[in-house]
Amino acid sequence: MTGQSRGTQKHMNRAQILTIVILVVMVALFLWEKWRFDIVALMALMAAVAAGIVPAHKAFSGFANPVLPLIAAALIVSAAIGQSGAIEILVRRLAPLMKSRDLQVGVLVGCVVLLSAFVKNIGALAIFIPAAVQVARRNNRSPSEFLMPLSFASLLGGSMTLVGTSPNILAASVREQLGGEPFHMFDFTPVGAGIALVGAVFLAFGWRLIPRGLRGSAGESAFRIEDYTAEMRVAEGSAYIGHTVREVERLSGNEISITAIIRERGGRQVPGGGWRLYGGDVLVVEADPQALELIARDGKLEMVGGDEPPAPAPGAAKEPPKRKPRTRTRSKAAASRATRKTAPKEEETPGDAQPNRLAVIEAIVGIGSVLIGHSASELRLRERYGVNVLAVARGGRRTSARMRRARFRYGDAIVLQGDAERIFEIVASIGCLPLAERELKLGRPRRLWLPLLILAAAMVVTGFEWIPVEIAFVAAALILVLTRLVSLDEAYGAIDWPILILLGSLIPIGEAVKTTGTADLIAGVLSGVAAHVPAFAVIAAVLAVTMLATPVLHHAAAVLVMGPIAASLAKLLGYHIDPFLMAVAVGAGSDFLSPIGHQSNTLVMGPGGYRFGDYWKLGLPLSILVIVLGTPLIILVWPLQ
Repeated sequence: MTGQSRGTQKHMNRAQILTIVILVVMVALFLWEKWRFDIVALMALMAAVAAGIVPAHKAFSGFANPVLPLIAAALIVSAAIGQSGAIEILVRRLAPLMKSRDLQVGVLVGCVVLLSAFVKNIGALAIFIPAAVQVARRNNRSPSEFLMPLSFASLLGGSMTLVGTSPNILAASVREQLGGEPFHMFDFTPVGAGIALVGAVFLAFGWRLIPRGLRGSAGESAFRIEDYTAEMRVAEGSAYIGHTVREVERLSGNEISITAIIRERGGRQVPGGGWRLYGGDVLVVEADPQALELIARDGKLEMVGGDEPPAPAPGAAKEPPKRKPRTRTRSKAAASRATRKTAPKEEETPGDAQPNRLAVIEAIVGIGSVLIGHSASELRLRERYGVNVLAVARGGRRTSARMRRARFRYGDAIVLQGDAERIFEIVASIGCLPLAERELKLGRPRRLWLPLLILAAAMVVTGFEWIPVEIAFVAAALILVLTRLVSLDEAYGAIDWPILILLGSLIPIGEAVKTTGTADLIAGVLSGVAAHVPAFAVIAAVLAVTMLATPVLHHAAAVLVMGPIAASLAKLLGYHIDPFLMAVAVGAGSDFLSPIGHQSNTLVMGPGGYRFGDYWKLGLPLSILVIVLGTPLIILVWPLQ
């Protein structure tokens, strides 16, 4: 018997070591970012199966977990509400309340907090980003003052209900796996609502902590001039042929910067101010979208998008006489008046018998966009979708790659050109979020509030526990498709498939952390220290550690790894597991320190012009507030014993 016991103990030690090794390697690969997080999760799952930690017949059990269809359905419902136009009407009616700078941020933050409680927080944020950008531009403010607070507000609001954020859903799943019932729809509300209320008040005034360097003067564009990089070809007959780089920049009112010239023989070269331009030169230009458009018109420059440059128009020889370059000495204030126009700007294509109506619009590459991982030339955007990519900004910085070769990433800010009448439809079809208000379609008001009513019905039947939450939301998503409030393509496009792959892969690994005894092993080490400190300090530590682990692991992975460890720690200390799991859920849903722990923070990085290190300046005080306020609320609502 002793030998058998030793063999079992040896096997368990080996399993624990392998589990820890796989977790460490997985975290390292997350940080390396060589492969996307869903690929890393699949690799970790396969390694766990090969090591015998996850039984082969349970390898894909995570994909049968009700969490996955619930998250997918919640995203579809979010998309339907965003497309309904109800939010645009709400923001317009609230406009009279936005008189002061604090109220402008506070009202939008409050709206995002409330909406995030009932739809996925990333969906709620995506709905309000265009509204925030327009409010900023109308009031001569930078979007950077709004977007980070809105991102944080979406995380605060999502913590209030089961469906608001993935960590809450996963914490409920972990509780069920540990032998109890899952958390229900409004079990998170007492703690989450208290934190969200105080957090929203803080954000309404705390936006001042965002670095001032991210906003220009009152007359500048919402995006800094250097944020966008575009390529423009000097066409034959251009008024700029023979002019020097310095002269062309001066003619633009010094609103552009020519950073490189690409020539067929010389390749890409950094020009001096005295370099002269020749026909066929491709200029790499830094400027805001409106300045790009003006310089192109004045000098007869061809925008070079991601596809191959278009062939000359059939009527090119019959073009109207060229205009002389205008020497513009516009002030920044005058320049800003053009940039604050929210509607896409129309232009006519010279030389066409029937000019095309074109629009230039700024947008963000959203979750599940067809652009992600591809370049514009690979996707043939002009031929397939009728749009041209004029400029790209990433993480608040210009891109250094050639336009046609640059691969898009989630959160990139881009400038698109296309048919004025279809530009919003095109932007939506490629999975991007326009930074301009959409005009509501005629006939839409009759069904304006129907998606909200369907969501309310799902919340009611779930709140009274008449049917399981996953059934209610899948049924709601199905009704939205059947009533054509969301097309089938839009429904599938709204689903964040990489996140579902991540969750399906990590759920078996999370179970292995518990079944191999790894959670007990780690909890045993932690309990040696925790036994000598007050209970509230242990809860605060679990919350803080999960909060710090989230940017490294991703918020979903943080719950699946930290959940079993926190539950084991609670049992060793003689406490109920509920307050510990609640602390894990709050911590994983409160990543305010980086742009990588949650998609909401990543989404606003480009349009806000934020750097990685900007997040903690507003996020650190908010994180401390969550820990200080959340710890007593958790213990009050969920007693330790």
